[in-house]
Amino acid sequence: MRAAFALTCLLAAVAGFALGRAAWTDGHRTAENVARHRHTVTATTVSETSYRAGDQPSSRPVTVAAATWNYPTQRPHTETVPVPVGTRNGDTVRVWVDDTGRAATAPPGRADIVLDAVAIGTGALAGMVLAGGALVAVRLRIVDARSARSWESEWAGVEPLWSGRLRPGQGAGDD
Repeated sequence: MRAAFALTCLLAAVAGFALGRAAWTDGHRTAENVARHRHTVTATTVSETSYRAGDQPSSRPVTVAAATWNYPTQRPHTETVPVPVGTRNGDTVRVWVDDTGRAATAPPGRADIVLDAVAIGTGALAGMVLAGGALVAVRLRIVDARSARSWESEWAGVEPLWSGRLRPGQGAGDD
């Protein structure tokens, strides 16, 4: 069982590394593709800042303001975009936009790609080790149950002789 579990751990490490590397490569390729279609422009705020709830219930509120910019050249856009805290009406801010000039998120950074790759690799490793550990635990329970049944059947034959008690259906002097 130890050898099987060790082999499972080794395979889990190899699979975790391979999946993490694949996630890194895919994430890097996707980030490069997204970056080709994202651009930064200088925008001017046209309103005071306000707070908007984050994307997820547990996330912090985001400071936003209406801003205007021209992208592609001479094509004006006005949208509500995230801005730094303390931004006032008329201040300039940097905004990520897509090819059509609409506000967009920044392309994934190196840290995001690394975290995703590590999470996928670690998740695969942990999942395989846990599955292997669960199989070993189940197998050991089966072995323990068989061993206990075998011991009990052997003990049922030995115990009356050893303790001197009579077995069911045995009379005095029936040795």
